[in-house]
Amino acid sequence: MSQSESLTHINSDGKASMVDVGEKDITRREARAEGYIYMAPETLALVKDNGLKKGDVLAVARIAGIQAAKQCSQLVPLCHPLMLNFIGVEFQLEDEHSRIRIETCCRLSGKTGVEIEALTAASVAALTIYDMCKAADKEMHIEGIRVLEKSGGRSGHYIHGQETSLSGGAA
Repeated sequence: MSQSESLTHINSDGKASMVDVGEKDITRREARAEGYIYMAPETLALVKDNGLKKGDVLAVARIAGIQAAKQCSQLVPLCHPLMLNFIGVEFQLEDEHSRIRIETCCRLSGKTGVEIEALTAASVAALTIYDMCKAADKEMHIEGIRVLEKSGGRSGHYIHGQETSLSGGAA
């Protein structure tokens, strides 16, 4: 398999190229992503108790994640501008690991997938939490940003950790 056949954003000359999705069918597409931000237990308690001077950390991070998903084509050079139907950003405060788990979901009816939008939402939500908490905790770190699941389109249904998708093909 040549590089241009395996990498969808490379043209026949080996140059970066935006994928032409004009001939693809419109299908319902969804992607879920996750990420984690680790922090000191005291910082997690401040987030939980809304005790930081900058305000409600999770409310601001949720809005930041939603806004980021809507801006992917401005951030990722070969990403198509998409008309998203839904963007969800949820948080789980995990005391036992001293971290916040971020899970995002993006949905649309369209010709291309929404994995980048879900990943961007998780990433920017984590960065926003970092920004809002950095005065209290300089040792925070972000890990584990990944696609959990995607569905719709020619590449079929993908679930992280499963060996193969249900059908082959390009996303």
